[in-house]
Amino acid sequence: MLNGEQIGGRKRSSFYYDIWNIKYLSKFKWDDLTEEIVDFFSHIAYKSAIREQKLALEISAAKRERDFYLSKVDQSRKLSSIEERMKKKQKVQEESGMNSELPVSHKKVIRQFPQKKPVAVDTSQGKPRLSKDVLAGVSIA
Repeated sequence: MLNGEQIGGRKRSSFYYDIWNIKYLSKFKWDDLTEEIVDFFSHIAYKSAIREQKLALEISAAKRERDFYLSKVDQSRKLSSIEERMKKKQKVQEESGMNSELPVSHKKVIRQFPQKKPVAVDTSQGKPRLSKDVLAGVSIA
């Protein structure tokens, strides 16, 4: 009934001069068409969700790297300011004629741990071993 008819609507509509082109398909059901459309859109949604997950992972990794870098920069600044204060303190001590040696609490401590010697294996007092003749007689099946 609609085949070859003008779509219509208002004259200002972009579809006003278009014509319906409809063909009857026997044994075709509406569910067949909607199923394909749903599959198509669900596939697109799945791909976009995967893309968003990957993007979120990349962003979180970049944030972690940035935070790590900034923490190391802050740590470096703190250590350099401590060293500068120690140098100033040392200069003041030298000028005032006091002992130029740093206080014990500010010296770097290098710890050495005593090493234990390995225990030597004494073969003479080991467990009695089986002779090769006894072992040759044993068969594993």
